[in-house]
Amino acid sequence: MTRPVVTRFAPSPTGFLHIGGGRTALFNWLYARKHGGKMLLRIEDTDRQRSTQPAIEAILDGLKWLGIEWDGDTVYQFARAARHREVAEQLLAAGKAYYCYATAEELAAMRDKARAEGRSKLYDGSWRDRDPAEAPEGVKPTIRLKAPLTGETVIEDQVQGRVAWQNENLDDLVLLRGDGTPTYMLAVVVDDHDMEVTHVIRGDDHLINAARQKQIYDAMGWELPVMAHIPLIHGPDGSKLSKRHGALGVDAYRAMGYLPAALRNYLVRLGWSHGDQEIFTTQEMIDAFDLQSIGRSAARFDFAKLESLNGHYIRHSDDQSLVTQLEDLLHYIPQGPAIAARLTDTTRAQLLQAMPGLKERAKTLLELLDNAGFILAERPLAIDAKAQAVLTPETRALIGRLRAALENVSPWTAATAEAAMRAFAEEAGLKLGAVAQPLRVALTGRTTSPGIFDVLAVLGRDECLSRLADQAA
Repeated sequence: MTRPVVTRFAPSPTGFLHIGGGRTALFNWLYARKHGGKMLLRIEDTDRQRSTQPAIEAILDGLKWLGIEWDGDTVYQFARAARHREVAEQLLAAGKAYYCYATAEELAAMRDKARAEGRSKLYDGSWRDRDPAEAPEGVKPTIRLKAPLTGETVIEDQVQGRVAWQNENLDDLVLLRGDGTPTYMLAVVVDDHDMEVTHVIRGDDHLINAARQKQIYDAMGWELPVMAHIPLIHGPDGSKLSKRHGALGVDAYRAMGYLPAALRNYLVRLGWSHGDQEIFTTQEMIDAFDLQSIGRSAARFDFAKLESLNGHYIRHSDDQSLVTQLEDLLHYIPQGPAIAARLTDTTRAQLLQAMPGLKERAKTLLELLDNAGFILAERPLAIDAKAQAVLTPETRALIGRLRAALENVSPWTAATAEAAMRAFAEEAGLKLGAVAQPLRVALTGRTTSPGIFDVLAVLGRDECLSRLADQAA
């Protein structure tokens, strides 16, 4: 009987949720959902110096924001240390592991000698078959795996294909340190086995770990999960994605105004292909995702492509959901609290009314917020440099006359305001543009904005007349 599919995402909580980690989690989640299985979350917090509670919260928050839901309770690796020790003791009792009493100085000398001789195997196995009775006093032993000395260790990887290592080049790895703490290698294998993980989908920087971990599986007589090691994400220049390329954490993309659905869609196409299709609904991703279509070479992060995709998602988003997401964004940007203080039922309604025009011109929520600045601005408006140049004594006088022409417009709508403006321009012998630009500057403080008639309608009569009075001669 085939076991139900169980995948897992197992980050180390030493910082933010890396964008590459977000993609790994997404691939695990999609594969599990496609096969009606589960995706589990395990926090690998065995490095007590570097693991922090804020980092754990950032990972959980980042996954939730991306829309990746895990099944069951979050597992914390450190809490399972007793179980990891138990397995090390089992291997010791079965003669498949041994106590190693080599001192730190001896190990350093072995490493130096091996490197000088060009050998990849750094530990010489000197305690492999020695009698523990020969142990020096005062040395707390490690427990090492008795790894096979000949033959090869093979992984049939779903992405990388058949990968083989010569056992003569692999060390007897440490399972339990001298202080009794389990190593990462042991903890991962025990946890994956106990959590009944069937598929390990992770970055190909873990490929060498797969050889070590398979040896532990073999020693315990446990079934090896299906392995799929996915290439890392590189920057646009082809080098490993780093800080100099820009944002690395999922939280940074959130603060830059990307929609979770757009980032999810972008990440799924980084290294995985499905014909020429670029835009996927969540269900389409689940239905189409497979391990065989993941490429072996590193994917390059293309910020322009992400921005373009995000613009598509913004344009096709429900107006109310965009207002809600704008509000959410305010928690993650420095100017957020000041803007949030100006949110009222009135300004929220104005944002919703203006959204059809605003979202056509924005590629990120930050741009959307910037374009909506005229709604949330306080009087008197801050006038930007370009707009200041428009406000000559002549245009200020024109604004005063225009205000008088708009004062009696009723009812106040985009259509009635437009009719009044056109009549004013005609009577003054001016082109509409010569009237619209000073009006735009007076109402928004800028030389660019959504359609001026929409601006008039959104701001309403009283606010428009007040702003025009502020700038009139």
